[in-house]
Amino acid sequence: MLRTLTAVACATLTLSAAIAKPHEATISADLTQTGPQINKDIYGQFAEHLGRGIYEGLWVGKDSDIPNTKGFRNDVINALKDIKVPLVRWPGGCFADEYHWRDGVGPADERPVKVNTHWGGVEETNAVGTHEFFDLVELLGADAYVNGNLGSGSVREMAEWMEYMTSDKNSTLANERRANGREEPWDIAYFGIGNESWGCGGHMRPQYYVDLYRQYATFMKTPPGKRPKLVGSGGHTEDTEWTDVLSANIDRDMDGISYHFYTLPTSEWSKKGHATDFDNTMWFKTLERTLRIDKYIADNIAMLDKNDPEGELGFYVDEWGTWYDAEEGREPGFLYQQNTLRDAVVAAVNFNIFHHYAERVHMTNIAQMVNVLQAMILTDGAEMVKTPTYHVYGMYKVFQDATAIPFSINTSKYSQDGESVPAVTASIAKGDNGKLYIALVNLDPAEKATVSLDLEGMKVSALKGQILTADNITDKNTFAKKNVVKPTAFSAKADDLTLPAKSIVVAELVK
Repeated sequence: MLRTLTAVACATLTLSAAIAKPHEATISADLTQTGPQINKDIYGQFAEHLGRGIYEGLWVGKDSDIPNTKGFRNDVINALKDIKVPLVRWPGGCFADEYHWRDGVGPADERPVKVNTHWGGVEETNAVGTHEFFDLVELLGADAYVNGNLGSGSVREMAEWMEYMTSDKNSTLANERRANGREEPWDIAYFGIGNESWGCGGHMRPQYYVDLYRQYATFMKTPPGKRPKLVGSGGHTEDTEWTDVLSANIDRDMDGISYHFYTLPTSEWSKKGHATDFDNTMWFKTLERTLRIDKYIADNIAMLDKNDPEGELGFYVDEWGTWYDAEEGREPGFLYQQNTLRDAVVAAVNFNIFHHYAERVHMTNIAQMVNVLQAMILTDGAEMVKTPTYHVYGMYKVFQDATAIPFSINTSKYSQDGESVPAVTASIAKGDNGKLYIALVNLDPAEKATVSLDLEGMKVSALKGQILTADNITDKNTFAKKNVVKPTAFSAKADDLTLPAKSIVVAELVK
């Protein structure tokens, strides 16, 4: 009897294997047509005073044995420069609405020690303050996105910080900046007036926040040419009310509205799922969850189109990424998590969505840059490791300031337990170097995908670029094995294009 059952089981497996077939996708485009610019700031980063994100991850101090420049570790800075980080958001996040900028200027040994009440209740030495942050962005060659304290600050405090940073006059505040070591005013690309005002930033109603925003923004005064784009604190997840209320009631001094969405495999905050111990079911659930952002962005943009038909307001996804349960044995408030191939696929899928909405989505910031949530880099003492997500940012950097090319995609579905998602997602754009690039993601962890290209405007013979994949869905880079998941060379004929299972390709379209 056992032999018979075994034979039946084997026959069933053989039949299943025979039935399984590659996914199919067809991508059609006229390569002479152009869409909106893919703003480089879509590839922005987020560095909050949280866990080991800034202290240990970025900042080790000028006296550290770890090689550093102005206190920032050289290995991390050089790695981030390699992926062309265009923008850094600081100091939060929830931390921003309890941050008082004067605590972080002046001699370091005279700065007050505070308690970081949001993240672990640890001591905040204020060793990294305004001057240090601008040192960081200048070392990276990036722009600055500063988030102001609306929740526990004051109009005067925020206005004086803006003057301190941007004034070129001989005012007391500008001269204080000079006395603290910075002669010339800094450039600020974006300035956020509050953060998550619906939650940790004050638990406000959008109607109440609108009046506060209008008041605070009135006093954000700068010299000519120094005004940053001002950002309103918007909603999250499926919510559209904040976008609707802000865009309908703030008619001046606002350039964009922020939005936050995190990918939780279970969709439950109390038990989000494990970062590295998961199966194909949790892989699918993670991707299904992250793809919801497509509809959420579309719904919020519909509010903007209604209230701002001229298209003047941007939609800034300034917090996004995967969020898993805290690792056992670590401080839960530090939000440290490992990073696998799954995270890389999540990042690539989101980039393709952001590109699709590039007319409104001008800036996003992944949470976060080092040692926190979906980080680019993990550190342990003097050691550093680049995560799979880091490598996706490196592959996709050709899309920074590229011009999107409209296309249509017809793809089979990747399905599980009665639910389905697209098996393949894509982007096409003309880089600022004049070259044409395509990004392709096969979401299925088990089946390859054949892709047919129906392209007009240029005879494409081949694709040449990089591919990121791995043997297992849980593969990761560790301090012992740093290169388990890394890009390798990819080439294919345009008429014979196959994506391996669970893979990401970014390639140039070659004549």
